[in-house]
Amino acid sequence: MVAELATRPQNIETLQNAGVMSLLRPLLLDVVPTIQQTAALALGRLANYNEDLAEAVVKGDILPQLVYSLAEQNRFYKKAAAFVLRAVGKHSPQLAQAIVDCGALDTLVICLEDFDPGVKEAAAWALGYIARHNAELSQAVVDAGAVPLLVLCIQEPEIALKRIAASALSDISKHSPELAQTVVDAGAIAHLAQMILNPDAKLKCQVLLALSQVAKHSVDLAEMVVEAEIFPVVLTCLKDKDEYVKKNASTLIREIAKHTPELSQLIVNAGGVAAVIDCIGSCKGNIRLPGIMMLGYVAAHSENLAMAVIISKGVPQLSVCLSEEPEDHIKAAAAWALGQLGRHTPEHARAVAVANTLPVLLSLYMSPESSEDLQVKSKKAIKSILQKCTYLPALEPFLYDAPPNILKHVVGQFSKVLPHDSKARRLFVTSGGLKKVQEIKAEPGSLLQEYINSINNCYPEEVVRYCSPGYSDTLLQRVDNYQPLTN
Repeated sequence: MVAELATRPQNIETLQNAGVMSLLRPLLLDVVPTIQQTAALALGRLANYNEDLAEAVVKGDILPQLVYSLAEQNRFYKKAAAFVLRAVGKHSPQLAQAIVDCGALDTLVICLEDFDPGVKEAAAWALGYIARHNAELSQAVVDAGAVPLLVLCIQEPEIALKRIAASALSDISKHSPELAQTVVDAGAIAHLAQMILNPDAKLKCQVLLALSQVAKHSVDLAEMVVEAEIFPVVLTCLKDKDEYVKKNASTLIREIAKHTPELSQLIVNAGGVAAVIDCIGSCKGNIRLPGIMMLGYVAAHSENLAMAVIISKGVPQLSVCLSEEPEDHIKAAAAWALGQLGRHTPEHARAVAVANTLPVLLSLYMSPESSEDLQVKSKKAIKSILQKCTYLPALEPFLYDAPPNILKHVVGQFSKVLPHDSKARRLFVTSGGLKKVQEIKAEPGSLLQEYINSINNCYPEEVVRYCSPGYSDTLLQRVDNYQPLTN
């Protein structure tokens, strides 16, 4: 009855206040097996609910009892006992450490060899939840000999067991290169890579995540993942119906691309950049984030790789994310990626500027509603694009809207381009640009004043005078003072 009541959150506090923990503990030793199992199940459900109840299980000295029974009892009890350990261990590193301290790991690892797949699954789940917290706990799971057995579990026919074992390997790998290396050494990569095309979406999610957690640490580990021939098969996951399969596939590609230009080039050659851009277009929100970052990493490596992203129509897609996404952290990632694309050469900067991204970046930088991170990333992106941009029509609006710290870079670009381009010089006068430059108040001797002087030196003196503020008043004054010659 208590196990049944514990399935509903509204009953938990009442059960806790009734002192149910101390009543359940002796039932774990009951002579009737079904009572033992149900008592363990009730404890697991209570411990699963919140940290206080999980601590009560530890303080009530229930863990040693469970660990002892885990080795002795039938499969039903083993599943229930492993569930309690998982429910306690998931809340915090301290509670997970309490499970390690009572000797549970060795027993859980023995359960990974059990004949019953349900027992294996329950044990793998508990081990994954313990390893998840930090490198020390993860190392304890490795030292208990769990990794080779988890690799055997991912080869079992049961989908649920494969999922949980892949998830546990992912939780072990994520903390450090050394822990990821133990997973690689146990031969996990080849088996995980074979499951990328498994029809089960939840399994694919776990497999892609596990490969990401290995690949993220170093070039060597990323190359090991690539050598398992995950390209081009992993690109099909970017078109999956399941949003999280898309997200995890993008994350895996990002974790590989970030390391070196060679790995990024390999992804480009496999069609990975175009596939990620399509994927960003087909989803929204956080699902887009790893893909956006991946494009930024690829573009950051070299001008050729950045051009590959531009040719694959990455700029319009990133502009859409910049304008459409409500979340600041996604806008910030898009701003960063656009900055990486535009910072290489005038050609790159023009490709970003013609997509009308600069005014959007400027308004995000200026907006008091933008987060600090978004403002910083927008400003950096604007500066890195401006410093390469020689496409003047995209720069001109900035003469009117930009704050002084950005205006300096805009005027600087005009001072570089105008001396060598007569058509641009003429256009700069007729569009009112030169007039606007005369209105800028610059400190004498400052870099901005130098840029203004360089621009003014491109024109005859009377043209500069004509464009200067107050020139029309001076002319009118001359009209007033002019004495016509009379016969």
